[in-house]
Amino acid sequence: MRPPIASLVVLLLVVAALTVIGLDGIHNVRIPQAVLNGEQQIAADTAQSLRTAIDAEASTVRRTAGAYPATSTSTPVTTLKALTSARKTVLGSALLDRHNGRLLAAGGKTVPLAGVDVARTASGTVPPRLVTSGGSPQLLYFARVTLPAQRDDPDQDYQAPNRPERQWLLVVTEALPAPAAYGEGGTAEVLDASGSALATAVQGKASPGVAGGGLSAAAARAAKGSGVDSDASGSLLGAATGSRRTVAGWAQVASATGPGATDDLGLVVLTSRAVPATTTTADYSRFALEAAGALAGVALLLGLALYFSVQRPLLRLYLSAGRIARGATGDGAWAELSRPVPVHGFGELARIGRALDSLRRQLLGESGPQEFPARRGPGLRALAVLGVVVVGCWAVPMVFLLNRADSATAVPAPVLADQQTRTEIVANRIRQSLDQSYSDLSAAAASLPGRSRAAQTEVLRQSLADHRQYRSLYLLDGSGGITLRVGGTPLRTRVHVPSGGGITTVNISGRIPAIAAYAQVRAVKGKAKAAGVVLFGEIDVKTLNSILPRPKLGSVWVTDGEEKVLAASVGYRAFQPLPDPGLTRLARSTQSAPGTAGIATSAVHPTSSGPSVDAAAPLAQSGPTARLGWHVVTAEPAAALQIPAVQAEQRTMLAGILGLAMGAACLGWLHVVVIRPLRAVAVLVERLAGGDRRTVLHPVNHDEIGSVTRSLELIRQALAERDRAARSGHAPGPSRPLRENTFQR
Repeated sequence: MRPPIASLVVLLLVVAALTVIGLDGIHNVRIPQAVLNGEQQIAADTAQSLRTAIDAEASTVRRTAGAYPATSTSTPVTTLKALTSARKTVLGSALLDRHNGRLLAAGGKTVPLAGVDVARTASGTVPPRLVTSGGSPQLLYFARVTLPAQRDDPDQDYQAPNRPERQWLLVVTEALPAPAAYGEGGTAEVLDASGSALATAVQGKASPGVAGGGLSAAAARAAKGSGVDSDASGSLLGAATGSRRTVAGWAQVASATGPGATDDLGLVVLTSRAVPATTTTADYSRFALEAAGALAGVALLLGLALYFSVQRPLLRLYLSAGRIARGATGDGAWAELSRPVPVHGFGELARIGRALDSLRRQLLGESGPQEFPARRGPGLRALAVLGVVVVGCWAVPMVFLLNRADSATAVPAPVLADQQTRTEIVANRIRQSLDQSYSDLSAAAASLPGRSRAAQTEVLRQSLADHRQYRSLYLLDGSGGITLRVGGTPLRTRVHVPSGGGITTVNISGRIPAIAAYAQVRAVKGKAKAAGVVLFGEIDVKTLNSILPRPKLGSVWVTDGEEKVLAASVGYRAFQPLPDPGLTRLARSTQSAPGTAGIATSAVHPTSSGPSVDAAAPLAQSGPTARLGWHVVTAEPAAALQIPAVQAEQRTMLAGILGLAMGAACLGWLHVVVIRPLRAVAVLVERLAGGDRRTVLHPVNHDEIGSVTRSLELIRQALAERDRAARSGHAPGPSRPLRENTFQR
């Protein structure tokens, strides 16, 4: 009996304390934490894009060198020209002897080789290096080139045995990839380990005070102090200019999943912009104290009500039942029966008290069996329901009414801009991935003419192995039939052979979207034609899905021109509509007609779980993806962001839910262990007082109610013994064998 009542009071007081703790720390500051977190994530996304670009370029240089068809007659000059002539991004190149570091050939601008230890490149992959040439930062990419041993006399077939292969080192210098800045007035910088800016990008016109201010040095120090966290990021606050203040985010350009090409570069991305400071103030401390005080009052009120109406009457009933049982079974203890049974409480306790007093009078011979009315007033169950209602009067307004966040004003404008910016970054990454897929496919298509069918198959097989984004590569002839294929069976192929090249969706329905890059296989004069006229590379949709997830970005979808889902960071069905009509309207509002750049947009949409911060960005750009008309749509619940108004709403709702759950659980516990057994005992004792001497009363629990039941069973046995004695003509009274039998029970 005591644990449910004590638990109810204690748990409600704990919820009151949690209400104070949860709401007291929420304050409106001039720059919400959600804005700082958003800028940090923008910097992390920009760093990841830069890291991906450098990793892809390093892989391309190594793959080009590995695929070079070297012969024993290849010279350094011809080899260097073949490896770099088709690459427009190469500023300068050099070919070194890997054994002694001697320069064998050079092209383009002078490659800064000072400090390059060729001997350390004898094994393993050589990561890129950051150098400065002519005052501009550049990256050195390395690749090993292995050629057959050169013959002494090219006209002779014989070559001396055990002649070693030639080992050369290709060094390519390219400009450091420039970061992309997003949002009006936003800046993005690439810093070295000392905090010096290597590359800067500005979107529109930068606001005064955004550049400088010691943010670069602070970001470099923070990145250096991050220790072993290779993908560390953070946020900074800059100077204030009028009603606006600079917020910045920094992130290391290093691999997050193990050793990568950018780990040793020491690059840091710094993004910054000026945002308006919050002028409204909101302090939830007073509300927290009032709500907690109200709940504490409810807890004490319920505790006292249950103590005076249940606990104390039940304890008195327990003592009275024991006294009557002793009087019914003890020798010389009939004086215990002389005192009436006081009726305390109401409901089941009052019913048991009245029936027990009737049994006392029957034991004394003052009255016979007594019938009790079938209609009864409210019992203890009504008290438990009333207790739940009282707790609900505190909890329901907390859950549904108080501290409601207005969807139109709760989310600060900078947070909405952050969501839009990050959506644009994801769209840019997808576009870069598709563009790279098309470039790789075009390179493979250009190498097919003039080769035998077996050689063409080998080229496609090697391309499939080098580019994991493809499910299959296949050639189509003029009628649309597959003439050569490597990899898996295509999900679906084009009926009509397209012209030109680019990215396309092959199907518009089905379980899996069929997305493919295609390039024309040009006939080369003097060389044999390829086995087909168009090379298709079916892109695995899992590649797109793996690009989409980002921390604090929420759900991400890629849709086609009809707003049907092609890829997503969450579970989806291919070609299903977006899960909310508001997202569909948002995607259409980007005005991204095929071939145009389109306009990214964002909005706050109310949902059943609270405000949702949504954004959409078009994928339509110049290049292979220009005719797609795709969109990238994101939706992040405002509850996942550190917005004071939304935090207050969520914590208020949580306090209400906890209070209602704790109150209902404890009162339900009281009903199970006290009220329901009391209802059963009340029925039995009224039957016993009405003359039923046959129904044995079995105590179920070892508590106060069980003790009352045991006492009633002793009374029943005493009454049954007296009735038997009256029928046989003996004087009534309990016998010693009865008492001993009772104790044995």
